[in-house]
Amino acid sequence: MKRRVFNFSAGPAALSKEVIQQAADEMMDWRGSGMSVMEMSHRGKEFTEILANAKADLRELMSIPDNYKILFMQGGAIAENAIVPMNLIGRKPQPATIDFINTGHWSVQSIEEAHKYAKVNIAASSEDAGFTYVPARDTWKLSQDAAYVHICTNETIGGVEFNYTPEVGDVPLVADMSSNILSRQIDVSKYAVIYAGAQKNIGPAGVTIVIVRDDMLGHAVPACPSAFDWKQVAEHDSMYNTPPTYPIYIAGLTFQWLKRIGGIAEIEKVNVAKAKLVYDYLDSTGFYINRVPVADRSRMNVPFVLRDESLNAKFLAEADANGLVQLKGHSSVGGMRASIYNAMPLEGVQDLVAFMKDFEKKYG
Repeated sequence: MKRRVFNFSAGPAALSKEVIQQAADEMMDWRGSGMSVMEMSHRGKEFTEILANAKADLRELMSIPDNYKILFMQGGAIAENAIVPMNLIGRKPQPATIDFINTGHWSVQSIEEAHKYAKVNIAASSEDAGFTYVPARDTWKLSQDAAYVHICTNETIGGVEFNYTPEVGDVPLVADMSSNILSRQIDVSKYAVIYAGAQKNIGPAGVTIVIVRDDMLGHAVPACPSAFDWKQVAEHDSMYNTPPTYPIYIAGLTFQWLKRIGGIAEIEKVNVAKAKLVYDYLDSTGFYINRVPVADRSRMNVPFVLRDESLNAKFLAEADANGLVQLKGHSSVGGMRASIYNAMPLEGVQDLVAFMKDFEKKYG
């Protein structure tokens, strides 16, 4: 088999080799069942075991308190942009207000969808600088009685990350953690709702993780579809409708892999080291440029531009030839982007930096 490349895609992203190998070994026959996981009834004893273990492992990894439900849903974070307000605005007299901190593309997506269900207050925004920073907490202009405050903890396109959990008083804090969940230790109890598409740090596209505090359940507006009502989903153990069985299985393997290597505390150390390697080099040269202030830089997504943009195509072609793929930046911002999620080994980042140095020597 051809040597596996180092895949820097922003998502669907690389999975650990151990997870892929285990899935391959179990593809035809899951633990003597004579079936692939893809063929199993979601209500059979085999899959219910997979689901229960995945939920228990995630709770352990993130130290999720007992008064939170873990839901496995579908539709990705895009669907949650509608599902979240439909489940939470019923807590307030209508029309309810939602406070948003706008830090980039995915925040904008959430804001645009929320307009359909509630009043929207942009409490703070970094649009003035092209979404290259996180607005300081003391600049936020929160509403008097918002249904909740929404943040996107990591913007994959701009490479901006919340490196702290903001205090918002008694107002529920809701976070889209699609691209940095499980990458760093957080205090789940400071959030009312955490949601994340799986395709960055957890598994293949198709399953969405929702971690919701118990008191946030039971407030869905009448128009909320039953399959999107968190209370209904929780009461049916994520099986109100047929769940995405295979992505849940892969997510479970990923949780087991994280536990084997030391959990979130250990993977965070690796992520810090990987990010430091890239940013230290970027800061040492004028050949490549990253525009995000140090305090707001993402550990997961590192965007950068070449000072001479006429070299972009050559950079990508030569990187690809060296087994470094999916480095092209998002079409809205251009340049390059290295996504270095949990499954990206340190070796891949070392190879990337070595290539970038060689490329600079050749063309700088």
